[in-house]
This record gives sequence, C-alpha cells and structure tokens, in this order.
Amino acid sequence: MKKILLPTDYSDNALNAITYAIHLFEKEECTFYILHVVQIGPSGYSSSYNKGRDTRLYKLTMEEAERSTKELKETLKDHEGNPKHSFEYLTNTDPLINAIGKNVINKDIDYIFMGTKGASGVKSIFMGSNTVSVIKNIDFCPLVAVPEEYRFDSPKEILFATDFKHDYSELELIPLKGIAKLWNSTIVLVYFGLTGELDENQATVKDSLKNKLANFSVRMDQGYADFSVATAINEYVTDNKAIGLVAMMNRKHGFFEKLTREPIIKSMAFSTEVPLFIFQKIE
Repeated sequence: MKKILLPTDYSDNALNAITYAIHLFEKEECTFYILHVVQIGPSGYSSSYNKGRDTRLYKLTMEEAERSTKELKETLKDHEGNPKHSFEYLTNTDPLINAIGKNVINKDIDYIFMGTKGASGVKSIFMGSNTVSVIKNIDFCPLVAVPEEYRFDSPKEILFATDFKHDYSELELIPLKGIAKLWNSTIVLVYFGLTGELDENQATVKDSLKNKLANFSVRMDQGYADFSVATAINEYVTDNKAIGLVAMMNRKHGFFEKLTREPIIKSMAFSTEVPLFIFQKIE
C-alpha cells in the first residue's frame, strides 16, 4: 500500500494537488494523509509559547482549521467511493518543514504532493516558496509539485531530465519506476546540455541507465540548455504534448539546484505547465 502525504492550506491550489494525487493513484491501494499545519502569530509558526501567550487566538485558529477540514472532507466525499483508497486528516502545530518531516518518517510516506503557484505571463514565478523549501529540506522523500491550473491527465510520457553526470542506483530509481508503472508511461530520457556530445563517463552512465530501465518503455532525446535549464525544459514540454510529468533528481549541482539558482527572469520561462516530480539522491 502506498502512503501519500498531502499538505494543505485549504486553498484551491492545494485542493488541485490533492485531487491530482487521488486520480494518479486511482488504481493503487493508498492511504492519503491530508496534513494541515496551523500557523499562529507574525512568525507564521505556532509554538507552545504562542499558545500560552494568546490562548484565545490559538482556540480560534484551531476552530477555523476544524471547520475547513469538515468542508474539505465534504469536497472529497465523491473520491471516497474508491475501495482502494483511505483518508486520514492530520492537524499539526509544528513549523511546516518539521511537521512534514515528522509525518514522512512516522507514517513511512512514499510521496508528497504539493501545489505550486503556477505561472502566467510576466507575473510568472517558478514555484511557491513553501514547495521549494520542502524540496530543499525534505531530501528523503520524493515530491510532486502540481501547477495550480493543471487538471489531471494520465501521463502518457514522463520527461526524465538528466545530464548523465550521476550514475543512478536501482534504489534511487524506485520512485520514478513506481510513478511510470501507474499508467504504463513511456520514460523520455532527455539529455540537456550545451552540446550533444557526451564524454566517456556520461556515455557509460547513459548505457547504465538504459539497462536499469530495460523493463519500461524508454525513448531517448536531446535538449539544449544553452540559455537556461528552465527554458530548455519548458520548451521541450511545450513541443511534446504527450508529456504529463517532468522528473529530475534533487542533488547538489543537479537540475533542480540550477533551476532555483537561475535569475528569476529566466526561471519565469519555466511555467510548470505539467507537474514536476523531484526524487532524491541516496548517499
């Protein structure tokens, strides 16, 4: 049984990520843990000190959270008919990262799904700060970031962005394989670099990766990140409509780190048109 953590602030953005996860795993036995983190005070965090200092504020905030949870349960009522799915609703008063980290460990979570702010026109931004913060700090659980306006469509193809500089282990590839199996998706293995030339080590990694994905439908392709990684990936997704998910590894000097370090004007070009799947390097 898969265990999926779904943080929510009760926004439409968070609800979209929740419903996307439910649809994506509709054929699998899953427990969905819907987590709301109560935030109190100017710091944005609830603490025992804040509770003691302003008990009335704490009670009002908890009452509001209870009302919102009841409304969310009602909204998701139609999804409860799937006998393979069960739902648990959690409320936590820890800081967001602590709350997510504890639940990932305590509940043995397989995937986290969070909404992103999406992007449109000149006001576009890469992702919500909370989602980026979770990816950077929770480096022991795969995460799917879902654009706020994205509506579920089975991922016929998964774009796996790589520079072939890391020799992926079988263990590291388990989350990617798990997602690909859900809808028999083709994994489109795309090398993004300044040129199409691979050095000896990269060629070895490429062959190794192909072997490790031998039981899956795999297609190889080339992208060019001469302007920015964000732009290159966005253009590739735009040109290939069958891609329903972009996958990359979260590692030092890897693509995700480059994305979050690129100047915002460049990162704007990557509008996260499809969900972004970040999985972890295992030391």
